[in-house]
This record gives sequence, structure tokens and C-alpha cells, in this order.
Amino acid sequence: MTGEEIVALLDEAEKRFATESRLVELDSGGAVFVGDTHGDVEATEKILNRYLRSGNKVVFLGDYVDRGSASLENINLLLEQKIKHPDHLFLLMGNHEGYTVKSFQPAGFWEGLDDGLRRRYGEVLLTLPLAVSTQNGILAVHGGLPDVPDLEGMSRIEPGSTEWNQLTWGDWQESEGAHLGADPYTGRPQFGRGWFDGMMSRLGKNLLIRSHQPDAPRVMYDRRCLTIFTSSSSSYYTGERTIAVVDLSREVRNADDVRIETV
Repeated sequence: MTGEEIVALLDEAEKRFATESRLVELDSGGAVFVGDTHGDVEATEKILNRYLRSGNKVVFLGDYVDRGSASLENINLLLEQKIKHPDHLFLLMGNHEGYTVKSFQPAGFWEGLDDGLRRRYGEVLLTLPLAVSTQNGILAVHGGLPDVPDLEGMSRIEPGSTEWNQLTWGDWQESEGAHLGADPYTGRPQFGRGWFDGMMSRLGKNLLIRSHQPDAPRVMYDRRCLTIFTSSSSSYYTGERTIAVVDLSREVRNADDVRIETV
């Protein structure tokens, strides 16, 4: 795409995201949850062809760029498809979409853009939704759970805030504690079972589906915290590309009530 075509795409995508709440509600049909893709455009294409065209709601959990060599192609494909399928494709914000409010490394995608495109991508990607809630018991986010008073509080989180940092950067650990501080190397907030149980009770949900942390156990906390990861685009990620498939008409109590597939 030319620079002018990219700007036109970003303008159209921004209009679409402006019509969505930070908290997306899903209430019927089938849903597919997709972990970090990080420039793995092959995985994105497979998922869109296999699941979006079948009429499912498809939720990508963030981190579309950096680390993978096809980051530009990946994010542009997702934005194009969002415009074409606004009611079936949902793109949540990950930490790698928040580069303009919190810098990090590696950031190959962002550093490869000229100043104008970096600013424009930054403006548009900061308008992405932050969470998906389903009527059958699921909450889906990129990373951790923010300290909000209720579910609707998700829709009021501002990029760059403490709550945003918890949501997009938060890691889960096999610990009985609540807030475990920040990782001394990455600065990422660390949370344990105490935080998970308290926040899930407050938010009224049974299962958390998230990504962000490729080295996390797939299931934690009595199988109520499910981590999926969907990128094998570089030497950083060598595991299976996993997704979660859900029937929204059936109650979900834990990870046993969803189907894990590989792509």
C-alpha cells in the first residue's frame, strides 16, 4: 500500500472504532478468541479464512505488530477486514498498540515508520476496545485485570493510566498473593490468585481468556484463567498457534467449556 492508501485506511478504521465502546458485549453465535499474532500474517489469514467467513465472531486479543517481520501487512489486513466485517471482527488493544503512550523494546514496527505514519497509527490504535464480555461468563482482555469498580468500568479506562497498564501489561503467576509488584526486568505488573479471584468475583465472570504471556501455563486458578498465543512468526515464539472456540449459547464455567484449536 502507498502512504496515501494507508492514511485512507487509518481514517476509515478510526471512524469505525469511534462507534464501539471500550467494552464489547457479545451475546449470541459462535466466538473465536485469538492470541498475540505479532506480525504473523499467515496465522491471521488462516483464522480469517477459516472462522470469519463461517459467520463466527472473531476476537483478536491485541499485539498485532513488532517482533514479526510482516507487522505492517498484519495490522493493515486486520484493519481492512474490520471495516468489511464490523459486527463480526473485534480487535482489542494490546501493549504493542500503545507505543505512543508507553515505549518499549523491541518496537521494530513503530521504529520503521516515518514520523507522520507513526503518529497516525498511534492515534488510531489507541482507540481500540479494551475488553470483550460475553453473556455466558467470559471476559477477554490482553493481559491482566484492572482495578475497576465494576465491569462497566472497563469502558472508562484511559490509555496510559494505571488501570490500562494493568490490563495491557499484566502477567499472572502461580502464587496465592494478590498484587505481586512489578517484574524487576520488564516492569510488567505481576498478579496472583488473590487478585484474580477478587477481580473475577467483582466483575461477575467465570473464565478469563487472555494472551500476552507466552511462557504462562495455559490454564491457571482452577482452570478459570486461560492463556492462548497465536504467533510463530519469529524466533521469539516457537510453540503452537492456539485459539479458543466458544459456543456463546452455553454457560462457560472454566476452560473445559471451550475448545482449544491450533492453526
